[in-house]
Amino acid sequence: MARLKAKDRTALISLGQDRSFAAREVLLSQGELSTHVLLIVDGWVKVSATAANGYETLLALRGAGDIVGEGEALWGRPRSATVTALGSVSAVVVEGARFRAFLERSPEAALEMLRFSTDQTREADQRRLRFASATARERFAELLLDLARSHGRRTEEGIEVTVPLTSQELAGTIGGSRETVARLMKELRERGVITRRRRALVVVRPDVLRRMAALTDSAEDTRNP
Repeated sequence: MARLKAKDRTALISLGQDRSFAAREVLLSQGELSTHVLLIVDGWVKVSATAANGYETLLALRGAGDIVGEGEALWGRPRSATVTALGSVSAVVVEGARFRAFLERSPEAALEMLRFSTDQTREADQRRLRFASATARERFAELLLDLARSHGRRTEEGIEVTVPLTSQELAGTIGGSRETVARLMKELRERGVITRRRRALVVVRPDVLRRMAALTDSAEDTRNP
């Protein structure tokens, strides 16, 4: 919603109803037939898809100011992903018919939505391309950099990331296992690249993560941070 003009944001929000969701509550389910959209007001949600064998892949994180579920509202297709609250979430629910009518009345808002959707698709395509040829170690380093850049807060210690992702969710994002994530987290803590707090991860040395994301395992092992 941040891309919309203030008057368009206000108009869109006025069309919906306030809803609150508890941590780990499912907001939208993959495969369901529904057309409403969610305007995230506060909190974090994860967007994930599950394969036939049950393996879950984390596709994206969305937070305050983001719109979720707009594709199905426009095209009426089954939900392509599941949206789950990572903590307490406040949102505005707008029925699909109202959302479509809003876009028809507001061509500027419709254009911004199209740009946003195009940017998301381009970003996802670029990430898939990079990940296809990268090792799990490189993918994990890039994931931490992405989280720090998109969802981090600068502190004296480093860049604090408070998005509450589990080891399984991190593993699903990089196409690895929980054991791989645990091993990499241990390595990065021992090297002073990251630190862990009760509800946060702090990126202390993003420069090391950048090198890890750009180099092969063997090349990175020859360098010290």
